[in-house]
Amino acid sequence: MTLTEKLADALVHAARYLDEDVLERIHWALDQERALADASVGSRASSAVLEAILANLQEADKQGLPMCQDTGMFLVFVDIGRACPLGLGAVERAVLDGCAAAVDRASFRRSVVEEPVYDRANTGRNLPPVIWWNVVAGDGLEIQVLLKGFGSENCSSVRMLNPTGGEQAVIQAVQEIVRNAGGKPCPPIFVGVGLGGTMDRASYLSKRALLRDVRISNPDQRYAQLEESITEQLQHLSIGSGGLGGAITALHVAVEQESTHIAGLPLAVSINCWADRKAHVVWEGEDA
Repeated sequence: MTLTEKLADALVHAARYLDEDVLERIHWALDQERALADASVGSRASSAVLEAILANLQEADKQGLPMCQDTGMFLVFVDIGRACPLGLGAVERAVLDGCAAAVDRASFRRSVVEEPVYDRANTGRNLPPVIWWNVVAGDGLEIQVLLKGFGSENCSSVRMLNPTGGEQAVIQAVQEIVRNAGGKPCPPIFVGVGLGGTMDRASYLSKRALLRDVRISNPDQRYAQLEESITEQLQHLSIGSGGLGGAITALHVAVEQESTHIAGLPLAVSINCWADRKAHVVWEGEDA
């Protein structure tokens, strides 16, 4: 099997099925809401939404169809080793051809326009993808893809915080962004937070955060605790599933951070709906 074929298979699977870590969080949320259903109208409503989500996933499996009408835009993260023998052109072609094949095989909705302001003519292919290239040590190649729907993407935001604001400024900013989003991004949601770098780099980090297995915390204990603190504060918003109230608004919060300028504290929040669709391919020496 070629790299192109492996990527196409992974993308078809991602459109129809949630990874186990994501599915576990949806079941966890349903358990939390059911436990409170007798005392809370919001939890009863949220339970019904979560049950509908699980029924929808079963139907997608049964019918071989995407789990959501918005099959998203391909956000592709390529981590390529400095000594990788596969050329960049070959990797790019595998990404483009793999995405194109998945669109045809899995009935992806054609949701990409050629330019954003004037004609907005549909490309008719759900292409091109957005590709980020990241050079890493070694000779390997790893490709990760988010199928990013825009109901949630439209609720994402960037803030340039006061550098002395610290942890509380970060928590407050994320909470405000999610509060303003309300029920629009199809909650319960996954939240990626990027901290540091520059305005654009923080946005990139917030997207990469959404790739992480939700069972894995940030390796820096301080930021792992920050993830927990943000999650707790977001639950206090009581937006709940479908925006109907309830105990669980955020299924998970992941933070990625890097160095920044002494005068700044860039923060970006990328919101993803419950359909946290991810594809992951590792090159193992096959042809592109």
